[in-house]
Amino acid sequence: MRQKNMSLDSFVNHEKVVSVEEAIQVIRDGDTVATEGFCGAGFAEEIAVALESHYLKTGSPKGLTLFYAAGQGDKADKGLNHLAYEGLVRRVIGGHWGLVPKLQKLAVENKIIAYNLPQGVISHMFRDIAAHRPRTITRVGLGTFVDPRNSGGKLNKGTTQDMVEIVRFDGKEYLAYKTIPIDIAVIRGTTADLDGNITMEKEALTLESLAMAMAAKNTGGRVIVQVERLAQQGTLDSRQVKIPAIMVDYIVVAKPENHYQTFAVSYNPAFSGEVKVPAQNIEVLPLDERKVIARRAVLELQPNNIINLGIGVPEGIASVAKEEDILDYLTMSVEPGVIGGIPAGGLSFGAATNFTCLIDQPYQFDFYDGGGIDVACLGVAQVDREGNINVSKFGPRLAGAGGFINISQNAKKVVFVGAFMAGDLKVSVENGKLLIIKEGNNKKFVDRVEHITFSGGTALTNNQTVLYVTERCVFKLGKAGMELVEIAPGMDLEKDILKLMNFKPVIRKTPVMMDKRIFRNESMGIKGSFNAHPAGS
Repeated sequence: MRQKNMSLDSFVNHEKVVSVEEAIQVIRDGDTVATEGFCGAGFAEEIAVALESHYLKTGSPKGLTLFYAAGQGDKADKGLNHLAYEGLVRRVIGGHWGLVPKLQKLAVENKIIAYNLPQGVISHMFRDIAAHRPRTITRVGLGTFVDPRNSGGKLNKGTTQDMVEIVRFDGKEYLAYKTIPIDIAVIRGTTADLDGNITMEKEALTLESLAMAMAAKNTGGRVIVQVERLAQQGTLDSRQVKIPAIMVDYIVVAKPENHYQTFAVSYNPAFSGEVKVPAQNIEVLPLDERKVIARRAVLELQPNNIINLGIGVPEGIASVAKEEDILDYLTMSVEPGVIGGIPAGGLSFGAATNFTCLIDQPYQFDFYDGGGIDVACLGVAQVDREGNINVSKFGPRLAGAGGFINISQNAKKVVFVGAFMAGDLKVSVENGKLLIIKEGNNKKFVDRVEHITFSGGTALTNNQTVLYVTERCVFKLGKAGMELVEIAPGMDLEKDILKLMNFKPVIRKTPVMMDKRIFRNESMGIKGSFNAHPAGS
């Protein structure tokens, strides 16, 4: 990229470059505001901070609809938490709620209209809005809480209008999600030239920024872009321009503290693909329940598999794959658009190091929805006798689905991973056996999940292979329900498993012992079975 180092003062007279205060004043009462971001990556924090301040001082704008695909927050105060005021927001249509506890509170208290739709569906909705399509039609969400025969994605009693309906084509059911106009799109880039062309060379993700800008422009809305720096006209590499000037109305140059690459790091050149980092930086896990679970899950992987890893316990699978020296034979991917490399965790989740390619989020979900994932390894919070999974709602806590529905419903094989019990579980591995030092407080295997984020019945219809891996046993989904197929050495079937479940699983024969290599300190030595070329070669 060719660019000149120029001060902000030299640009202030240009019509598109405005102060953040000027930018937010174009947001009117009742507007639908679409925001970009994944956790903290790609989120326009400067604009959110200014909008919060302006509302607290003036009481305007009021009655906004927030519309976003991925979760945008830090579980505390950043991201969309800045906008969690009853008067400021009237309605929220979001893909994930777990990072925005302040918005959650408004929804739980029935103070706002609140929807949770699949993250991938919302990312596709922006493209359909741009093309003036009245619905986004997909099979994603059938059988889950998004299905209108359940709650249709509604999160509280005050949410009454249907956004999802059932349609049929060629004898099959689909869900049709209603698209809506975008009044304001708030997106983020790295560099803007004076004409309004935007590049994203230092961003960890590109997400649906282009689709969102198109959606706003084609429905009469406006596009506000937060950037790190400015460049003169004609100095940007045109092949690096992600958002063309014709789609940009206002440019805001952010303070450095409001333009972190993610909410965890100010800048990591490996997250933007500028450098590769040594793979030995991956943490080696101690031999605890998390490593036991990750090791068992790794045994489900095959050479050249394309894999999606969820956040939390699934992150340990990358560590085990590295320890077993098979990481190069697998292709990891993350839903916001990363293909290859090593997914980051925590508040940098969604980013990755050493990735092969970064694509826009809607395209990633095209690939996922079409069955592109060989194995999805996802966390689990509640499981019931029919194999349904809940990761989205627990009493007053709204985690939301995120990309979980798209990923779990369409992967060829799904491996759900998590501890058998929740809360304060402590285990040890001694002499090749699992020992429970302190049992967990809460049961995960319940008679009926509170919210269906994954439908066991739909999975059977789709002929998916579905496993549920814990530290002490493994279940497989079958036509008769949850079948117990493996048990860890050292575990008592009745005391350590059956008595701690609210339903009796199917037991066709005595469960086999989990692979003994899982419970030893040394490597499992599985590289020899990966007789294939490195992934992507």
